[in-house]
Amino acid sequence: MSTMTSNGYLENLVQSWQRPPAASLNWLDQLRANAMESVGTLRMPTTGDEEWRFTDISPLNRLPYPAAYPTAELSLSAGEPYYLAETAHRLVFVDGQFAPELSSIGDTTGIVVGSLSSLMATHGEKIAHKLGNLAEYRNDIFTALNTAFLRDSACIIVPQHVSETAPIHLLFIANQKAVTSYPRCLVIAESGSKVRILEDYIGTEKDAYVTNTVVEMSLGSNAHVEHIRVQRDNQQAFHIGNCTVSLAPASQYHSISITLGAFISRYNLNILLNGEGAECTADGLALISDQQLADTHTFIDHVKPHGKSRQLHKCIVDGMAHGVFNGKIMVRPHAQQTDSSQLSRNLLLTNKACVDTKPQLEIFANDVKCAHGATVGQLDKEEVFYLQSRGLSDLAARNLLTYAFGGEVIDRISIPSLKKQLEGIVLARTQIS
Repeated sequence: MSTMTSNGYLENLVQSWQRPPAASLNWLDQLRANAMESVGTLRMPTTGDEEWRFTDISPLNRLPYPAAYPTAELSLSAGEPYYLAETAHRLVFVDGQFAPELSSIGDTTGIVVGSLSSLMATHGEKIAHKLGNLAEYRNDIFTALNTAFLRDSACIIVPQHVSETAPIHLLFIANQKAVTSYPRCLVIAESGSKVRILEDYIGTEKDAYVTNTVVEMSLGSNAHVEHIRVQRDNQQAFHIGNCTVSLAPASQYHSISITLGAFISRYNLNILLNGEGAECTADGLALISDQQLADTHTFIDHVKPHGKSRQLHKCIVDGMAHGVFNGKIMVRPHAQQTDSSQLSRNLLLTNKACVDTKPQLEIFANDVKCAHGATVGQLDKEEVFYLQSRGLSDLAARNLLTYAFGGEVIDRISIPSLKKQLEGIVLARTQIS
C-alpha cells in the first residue's frame, strides 16, 4: 500500500478531475464544476469531528485511488446470482457506468426508468430540477466528490397516480480494484404514485476499492416509496453512502437498510418530512465481523405538523468488529402532534466486539409524542436456558437466538427471493462456533 500524505486520497482525486471547457458548459457540467469548487473548501473528516468521532477513516487517506474508468464489458453471468425474479426493471451499473447489456427494462408504460445519459433528451428539465438539489454537496465532502465526478445516474420517474407494484432493481457492481466509483440514483415519485426500489451493491474484486454513492428521492403528496438498500461489498472495500429523501404532505417512505460488507462503511440517511401528515419508517441491520467497521447515521427531520416516524436499527457484531449508530430526530417548532419513536438494539457476540450508539431527540414543539431507547448486550442467559429446557443444545440455542435477532429486520422485506437470499446469509454468518 502506498504511503501518502494525510489527505493524499483527496489530492489525487482533485488532480484527476478535468474541468469542462467554459464555452460548452450545460447545466450538468455546471453542477459538476460547482461541486468541485465545494470540494476545494472542504476537508476529509477526522475523529476530531463530532459526527465522525467513532469512525476513523484515516486508512482511506493513504489510498491513491483515482476515479474509476470505463473498462471492458463485464461477463453477462457476473451479476446473475443477484438477479431477482420479481423485478420489473433491472438497471446495472459497473463502476458507476451504466451497463445496458446487463440491464433489463420491461414495460415502461406510465413509468420512466433508465440512465441519466439515456433520459437527458426527453426528461432533462425534470431531472435538472432535482438532481444535485436534494443531497447537500456544499457541506459534505463525499457528496461533493460524487457530484463532481458524476458521469451517469439511475433515474426513475413515477408520474402522478401511477403504481409500479413489482420492484425496480438497481444493481451497482464494483469491478476494478484500487479505484473510486461514484454510483448515483435519482427517484422522483409524483403525487399519488407508488414504487418499490432495491438499491444493491456488490463487488467482483477481492482487493480494496472505494464506493462513494449518493441517492436523492423526492416524494410528492400521497406518494408511497419502499426503499430497500443492501450493501454487500467485499471486506477489503470502503463504502460511503449518502441518501436524502424529501417528503411532501401525506407521503409515506419505508426504508430497510442491510449492511453486510466493506472494511469501513458509512451510511448517512437524511429524511425530511417537509409536508403535513408525512410518515416514514427507517429499519436497519448491520451484520459485521472480524475487524469491520459499520457506521449508520440517520437524521429524521419533522418540519410540518402531524408527522409520524418509526425507526428500528440493529447491529450484530462479531470478532473485533465495531458498530456505530447515531440516530437524530428533530421536531421543528411548528411540527405539532408529531408521533416519533426510535430504538437501537445491539448484540455483541464476543468480548472484543464493540458498539457505540447514540439516539438523539431534539424537540422544539410542545404537543408531541416522542420516545427513543438503546440496548447493548450479549445473548440473554434466561432465553438460552429456556431453549435448552426445550431440548436444544447450548450452541443451537445461541445460534437460534442470534439468527432471530437479525431476522426481525429481514422479515420486513417484501421481496420474497431477496428475503430468502438474506436469510441464508444471516443464518450462515450468525452461527456461533
